[in-house]
Amino acid sequence: MKIKKGDTVKIISGKDKGKTGKVLNVSAPKNKTTVEGLNIFKKHVKPKKQGEKGQIISVSRPTDISNVMVVCSACGKPARIGYHIEAKNKSRYCKNCKAIIK
Repeated sequence: MKIKKGDTVKIISGKDKGKTGKVLNVSAPKNKTTVEGLNIFKKHVKPKKQGEKGQIISVSRPTDISNVMVVCSACGKPARIGYHIEAKNKSRYCKNCKAIIK
């Protein structure tokens, strides 16, 4: 999985194309990721107690991992990710500028 929680990503397709945000959650078995403030949908919530009103809330839904790219912290551009493996240490790097991504 090349995308991790806390990465800054850019949406490359869909209704939020071109927007960037921080990854909140990654689901590897489903190949989905949730990005903060993007892919927002309205959810209708029923009242829980008597006398309470129902409401409509905005929820970030997961998007497919193939629709996002990691933004490199060094060059500031969306980049493909590669791996360096040295003595049991695996690190990610930007394929554009060769900088290590934390």
